[in-house]
Amino acid sequence: MIYTLPFIAAAIGWFTNYLAVKMLFHPKKPINLLGFTLQGIFPKRQVLIAQKIGKVVADELLTMDDIKKRVVDEKSMNTIYKNVAERMDGFLEEKVGKAMPLVALLTPQRMKDRVRDEILKEVKIQLPKMVDKYMIYVEETLDIEEMISDKFAQLSTDKLETVLNNILAKEFRFIEIIGAIIGFIVGWIQIGLLVLGGNL
Repeated sequence: MIYTLPFIAAAIGWFTNYLAVKMLFHPKKPINLLGFTLQGIFPKRQVLIAQKIGKVVADELLTMDDIKKRVVDEKSMNTIYKNVAERMDGFLEEKVGKAMPLVALLTPQRMKDRVRDEILKEVKIQLPKMVDKYMIYVEETLDIEEMISDKFAQLSTDKLETVLNNILAKEFRFIEIIGAIIGFIVGWIQIGLLVLGGNL
């Protein structure tokens, strides 16, 4: 009978860790139990956790400097310039042709190409300045910390549980298994102590 101790301890270890994981999310609403208020950690502290996550994201993971670097880097500028150039071709052929058909008809193609090139040359000069001004506006009006905090805080408790379970399912399972393993080892230690004490 004594040799069932490791298995009993393993079951207890697994169950206590399983219960601890479940209590991260449950109960979702406060329950008064013998004078104590019982509520899952995430539902109870969701707003505080949301604020902490928002601060970490804004300070460490997604700063405005990071966004600006991505938006105003050479690759982004070239992509925007290429799109503008493609739109310019369509604009000169369609819009100007419809608005001023006589001018479009009498203007040589070489002149049209020159006008296009001059416009695009100015666009290439002004584009970084325009984007930089826009990014200053974004920086003044966009609060990444507040935006992330609000989004996280507004998640329903069911959605929050689903999201975190999807991310941490393996880790939660590992915690449960570790509880069983530790319980099993403790059970054998207890048997060893009983043997050494001469109680078996």
